[in-house]
Amino acid sequence: MSESLLSLSPVIPVVVVDSAEQGVGVARALVAGGIKVIELTLRTDAALDAIRAIAAEVPDIVVGAGTVTTPARAKLAAEAGSKFLVSPGLTPSLLKAMADTGLPFLPGTATVSEVLSVLEAGYTEMKFFPAEASGGVAYLGSLPTVTPDARFCPTGGIRLTTAPDYLKLANVGCVGGTWLTPADALATGDWDRVTALAAEAAALG
Repeated sequence: MSESLLSLSPVIPVVVVDSAEQGVGVARALVAGGIKVIELTLRTDAALDAIRAIAAEVPDIVVGAGTVTTPARAKLAAEAGSKFLVSPGLTPSLLKAMADTGLPFLPGTATVSEVLSVLEAGYTEMKFFPAEASGGVAYLGSLPTVTPDARFCPTGGIRLTTAPDYLKLANVGCVGGTWLTPADALATGDWDRVTALAAEAAALG
């Protein structure tokens, strides 16, 4: 994928699914609302199967894996068909493992030291997590003075009403959010609701 991860969509939906079928349903609902990217978190046993199913059945969406916390998870996610990887934090071995997959990835950062370590490794795009708890818009807005090359996808506690404040920042390319795919909507298969929430998010771009 030649396009920057941070330019795929103003919002990257961060999704937890309980089955492959649920994953396909939510992916189709997001596409219908104008969102063409999905980050499936590796928090359930169904996540890898869902990635495989989405990659096979929903070609109009770019599917990636989130909550990549170990080198083994990076490898498994890549083998399942992920097009990108996202980690909540980083270690040298995790950074190397994600790079070794050949996929684009967003390593998680929350401090200036972590941002510097990612830049030092040769990467400029990263996740900022947990965004709200780590200082939010004010914190990110202060970083260009010391890390002007770093660009972020802040995730964690962001809502439709606060996303525009992040997106106004010069060093933010997109935000990650769970609000597009509420657990109760996924549980009941309320795909119309997901599509409507996706359309609102897509309009932020």
